[in-house]
Amino acid sequence: MGVRFEELAWRETPIGEISLRRRRDPALDADVYEVKLDDEFLMSSAFPVAEIELARLGLAPLTGETLDVVVGGLGLGYTARTALEDARVRSLVVVEAIEDVIDWHRRDLLPFAAGLAADPRTRFVRADFFAAVAGGGLDPDEPGRRFHAVLLDVDHSPRHVLHPSHAPFYTVDGLRRLAALLHPDGVFALWSNDPPDSEFQRTLTEVFPTSVAHVVRFANPLQGREAANTVYVARR
Repeated sequence: MGVRFEELAWRETPIGEISLRRRRDPALDADVYEVKLDDEFLMSSAFPVAEIELARLGLAPLTGETLDVVVGGLGLGYTARTALEDARVRSLVVVEAIEDVIDWHRRDLLPFAAGLAADPRTRFVRADFFAAVAGGGLDPDEPGRRFHAVLLDVDHSPRHVLHPSHAPFYTVDGLRRLAALLHPDGVFALWSNDPPDSEFQRTLTEVFPTSVAHVVRFANPLQGREAANTVYVARR
């Protein structure tokens, strides 16, 4: 079982102190990996259902046999790893602002994401996703490159962003810039910790012909109740 608690990595970043830690959770009888930004919990391996569904729901509407995909925000790797399980994925560009998070995966600190860094389809891009979209490109080697799907999991929700500079992305103008980086019929999928937001859904409909807010429910044994996240799926 090993030690009950271990801090695996820590770094001061422009948006705060980010850390990766592992702890033994007796209620779950399992090791839980958690990411914190300052004193705020960003993600936990105890509840990966919605991060996994972000990839599955985001890729499901696509009909092509070869897909080029972007994951914005690497985190614990569940979304990226699930995307690679789709045999149609030809290339996966993972855009992550914090080099240390990329390094966690290169060092195989996260056993449930094993194989992500080593997969020849994967390429890590150390960049601010939101700045990259505003600048017109998610692949620094090919400015203006288009993708079949962009799967985003960085902020808590369109209303609760980690940094004020992210907020313009969730406007009509910001989403139009993102849509320009998608192939026709391409998909933009977004994870949110909040319930479906009718105002944001209206914003999506101004840019994308179709959009759906999926409520992803999962058990939270620590609180003895059901929890839910939202996955927005919009198609160009």
